[in-house]
Amino acid sequence: MTTIIGLEYIDRCFIVADSQTTDADGKIYSHPEVKKVSENGMFLIAGSGETLPCDIAQHIWEPPTPTKQDKENLYRFMIVKAMPSLRKCMTENGYNFDEDTKETRFQFIMAIGGEIFDVDQELSISKSVDGIYAAGSGAPYALGALYAGADAYQAMEIASKLTAFTAGPYISKEQPKKIK
Repeated sequence: MTTIIGLEYIDRCFIVADSQTTDADGKIYSHPEVKKVSENGMFLIAGSGETLPCDIAQHIWEPPTPTKQDKENLYRFMIVKAMPSLRKCMTENGYNFDEDTKETRFQFIMAIGGEIFDVDQELSISKSVDGIYAAGSGAPYALGALYAGADAYQAMEIASKLTAFTAGPYISKEQPKKIK
């Protein structure tokens, strides 16, 4: 899988991810063109888990642009407009949401307007009261490190030492908080 960290501050947000991709058989892939954090429209999108939903969200989906009213409540915008649009795009591009599995298939850390949203495999939206997010197989290690006082890059290093599915270099993107 991967390790992704998202940190939300008063004036901006920050997302960092590792660069290693590992297939189901354990084969490791790493290439400078493959980035787990990308910009798509007004969104920063970082994905972990299955490759297809990540590719669709980061490279095929044409996300909606929030109106002035939407910017007043980006949480609602994500639920009412962004996720239905993403679900439609994913379905049209071959992703099967109905596949029965008990395992986590994918997870996104998304940002828009400087706010971070945790998006699960059903495209449900969650927010963290403390502004700290993590996804992927290294998430528990990274979260533990962050809560113990590590910065994002130190937390990534700790995760990479504790899971074989995380490795640098680490790619990061920052997004300023938009004044409403």
